[in-house]
Amino acid sequence: MSKRIRIFTAEDVEKHSTASDCWVTRNGKVYDVSVFLPDHPGGDDLIANFAGKDIGAIMKDATEHDHSDSAYDMLDEYCIGRVRAGENIVREDWEATDDFEPEETDVTADFEKNEFLDLRRPLFWQVWEANFSKAYYMQQVHQPRHTPESPRLFAQWYLEMFTRTSWYIVPIFWLPIAAYIFVRSLVQFSIGSYALPLFSTDPGAPLRAVAAGRVVPAAFAKAIPCFLAGNLIWTLLEYGFHRFLFHIDGALPDHTAALTLHFLMHGIHHYLPMDRLRLVMPPLMFSVLQFPMTQLAHLLFPPSMANGIISGAFVFYVLYDCTHYALHHTRLPAYVRELKKYHLAHHYKNFDLAFGVTSKLWDYVFNTVLTV
Repeated sequence: MSKRIRIFTAEDVEKHSTASDCWVTRNGKVYDVSVFLPDHPGGDDLIANFAGKDIGAIMKDATEHDHSDSAYDMLDEYCIGRVRAGENIVREDWEATDDFEPEETDVTADFEKNEFLDLRRPLFWQVWEANFSKAYYMQQVHQPRHTPESPRLFAQWYLEMFTRTSWYIVPIFWLPIAAYIFVRSLVQFSIGSYALPLFSTDPGAPLRAVAAGRVVPAAFAKAIPCFLAGNLIWTLLEYGFHRFLFHIDGALPDHTAALTLHFLMHGIHHYLPMDRLRLVMPPLMFSVLQFPMTQLAHLLFPPSMANGIISGAFVFYVLYDCTHYALHHTRLPAYVRELKKYHLAHHYKNFDLAFGVTSKLWDYVFNTVLTV
């Protein structure tokens, strides 16, 4: 297919409904006839009345305007794409059950039917070189597919390895970091916020201070409230990242780079919600996300307080990612079962609501609760 031929939704076409910006459809094809309107033998009003609509029936109606074969040939010169409805898997009547098990997707039939992404081939370049509009991308990426194995994102193994993460990597990688940062907080509360050397200068300094018995009991009374504040702050960050960064759908430009970034950050999770190796954040991705937040904490608070808050946030991040994995693949106690139903409804019922993962707290605050 030519690079200029794209897949559009009916909503895409409806947006071009003026005489100066006139798109029409016929037999599933999309035509931009804006420049043709002044030259239309039957007058521009006849086409302008159908701007953003289908003209198949009116072109066949001889009482309105008789069209020759050459007229249809001429129309093809203005073809810019095709209009597709796409399969609609997410639906408002979806019900969460404890034994929910999605059906495996027939990847061959799925690609032939929707012409979206071929799950038999690496996905990254398919999105980057995509011929579908943003509206069609958004419609399709939020329709879950399920495969027994994790589809490849990149053809190259050295890139692919950074996109697959087993759930246990998250606590193994981040809990020691959180513990170290909490120890820094204790030492700083004991000897002074600015008495401890920078990590880049002497990373072992807080550990030697602990070994030397320089941590005073009063430091715990100060560090623990900061740690708990970090727990609460993370729940707000969890909600904020999910709603305003991962689901930035409406503000996303209709551009290949923007769609690809969306797909890498969160679109792939909605497209493949049961992919066991893409349910938690790769350490590299969270390293990027946490950097501006930790820098802000150090800007707002002295180092002792900032490190206590950051350690608490990191621990709750680990809880968040492990909980997220469990909500997709594990049967747990009653409270978590309810969370599982709630989160799966975000995937299979309404992805514009239910942004809380470890709790519904901020969904209640910001009125984004989803009734399950």
